[in-house]
Amino acid sequence: MNPDLSMLDDHLSELGVDGYLLEADSEDADQYYLSGFDAPDPFVTLYDGEVHLLFARSLEYGRAVRESRAASVERGSNYDYETHVEESGPHEGWSRTLAAFLAAYGVESVATPPEFPLQTADGLREQGVTVDPDDEGVVTEIRATKTDEEVEQIRQAQRANEAAMARAETLFRTATVEDGLLHHEGEPLTSERVKEAIEVTLLRHGCALDETIVACGTDAADPHDRGSGPLAAGEPIIVDIFPRDKTNRYHADMTRTFCRGDPDETVREWYDLTAEAKRAALDALEPGATGEEVHAAVCDVYEAADLPTLRADPTAETGFIHSTGHGVGLDVHELPRVSESAGELRPGQVVTIEPGLYDPEVGGIRIEDIVVVTGDGYENLTDYEESLVV
Repeated sequence: MNPDLSMLDDHLSELGVDGYLLEADSEDADQYYLSGFDAPDPFVTLYDGEVHLLFARSLEYGRAVRESRAASVERGSNYDYETHVEESGPHEGWSRTLAAFLAAYGVESVATPPEFPLQTADGLREQGVTVDPDDEGVVTEIRATKTDEEVEQIRQAQRANEAAMARAETLFRTATVEDGLLHHEGEPLTSERVKEAIEVTLLRHGCALDETIVACGTDAADPHDRGSGPLAAGEPIIVDIFPRDKTNRYHADMTRTFCRGDPDETVREWYDLTAEAKRAALDALEPGATGEEVHAAVCDVYEAADLPTLRADPTAETGFIHSTGHGVGLDVHELPRVSESAGELRPGQVVTIEPGLYDPEVGGIRIEDIVVVTGDGYENLTDYEESLVV
């Protein structure tokens, strides 16, 4: 995938600098996006209209030549790195090497992302290079709009996500109920056991994740509580899965809320309201609409039912206590935002729509789809039914 970097060219021109500089490993999504290279250790990417890579050592050099999208790949030894380190120590030695690398491309001034290492920035300034922080995070902004290829990669991760969600739902459906708790194969069915089944399913579909949410009862009343321990019958269980495809590195994200047994009237009412709120958000989602307008559609539904929202009460600790959604791509949380004060949504942006309600006295309810904004509305990338009772 070769990204369109014309927006970056324009941004550098506006800033009046010669290039854009990153120093990070490829877990940094901007670094991976710009370089097209996956490496576990930090390396340097310079963009001056083309992509140039610099590695302190030679370990990744050959693979970077084969796999990256760089116009050139270089080693620190090309710029006397070892000599500089011997003469000046590791920090100044690296600064001198990096300054020589920039000089070779006629680069005297660079913009850097907000997370750029301070030590490297100060070292370059001592070598006479102008380093200006890019407060706007232009590469992150560029990543927010996906190509058709990127959307397909997210769709692929979502198919794996749905297989994992189906596995979790099957465990709930086939569980027996003993003393108010779900049991599987003679033992209590725990959050940990369901998470294990989710992870195994994702691995079989080429995806992985660092963590997931299977939260029941009071655990589910905290939107980011991962959940633990035995799962109870008659209580809502929030399952939120956000895997990353191991090959293309793009994420998916989906939440469903299940109940094995008979939920009380409040849980049923909250579930129906949350489904209504999600529909209202999707009805508001179109090019030119703002993330704030989509978020407002959710708040309108909940507030009409006299339930708390952060819009109505910024100190609320129950009710709808988070934003409506967020962008998804190389990061599971990235631009754009679907929240108060969020800006205009554009075709190609992939976002979640995930209203929810939370109260320790009730538990939690959340329903989440992942969608892509299109030229005339949106396409829902989620193909998984909504059903509270299993």
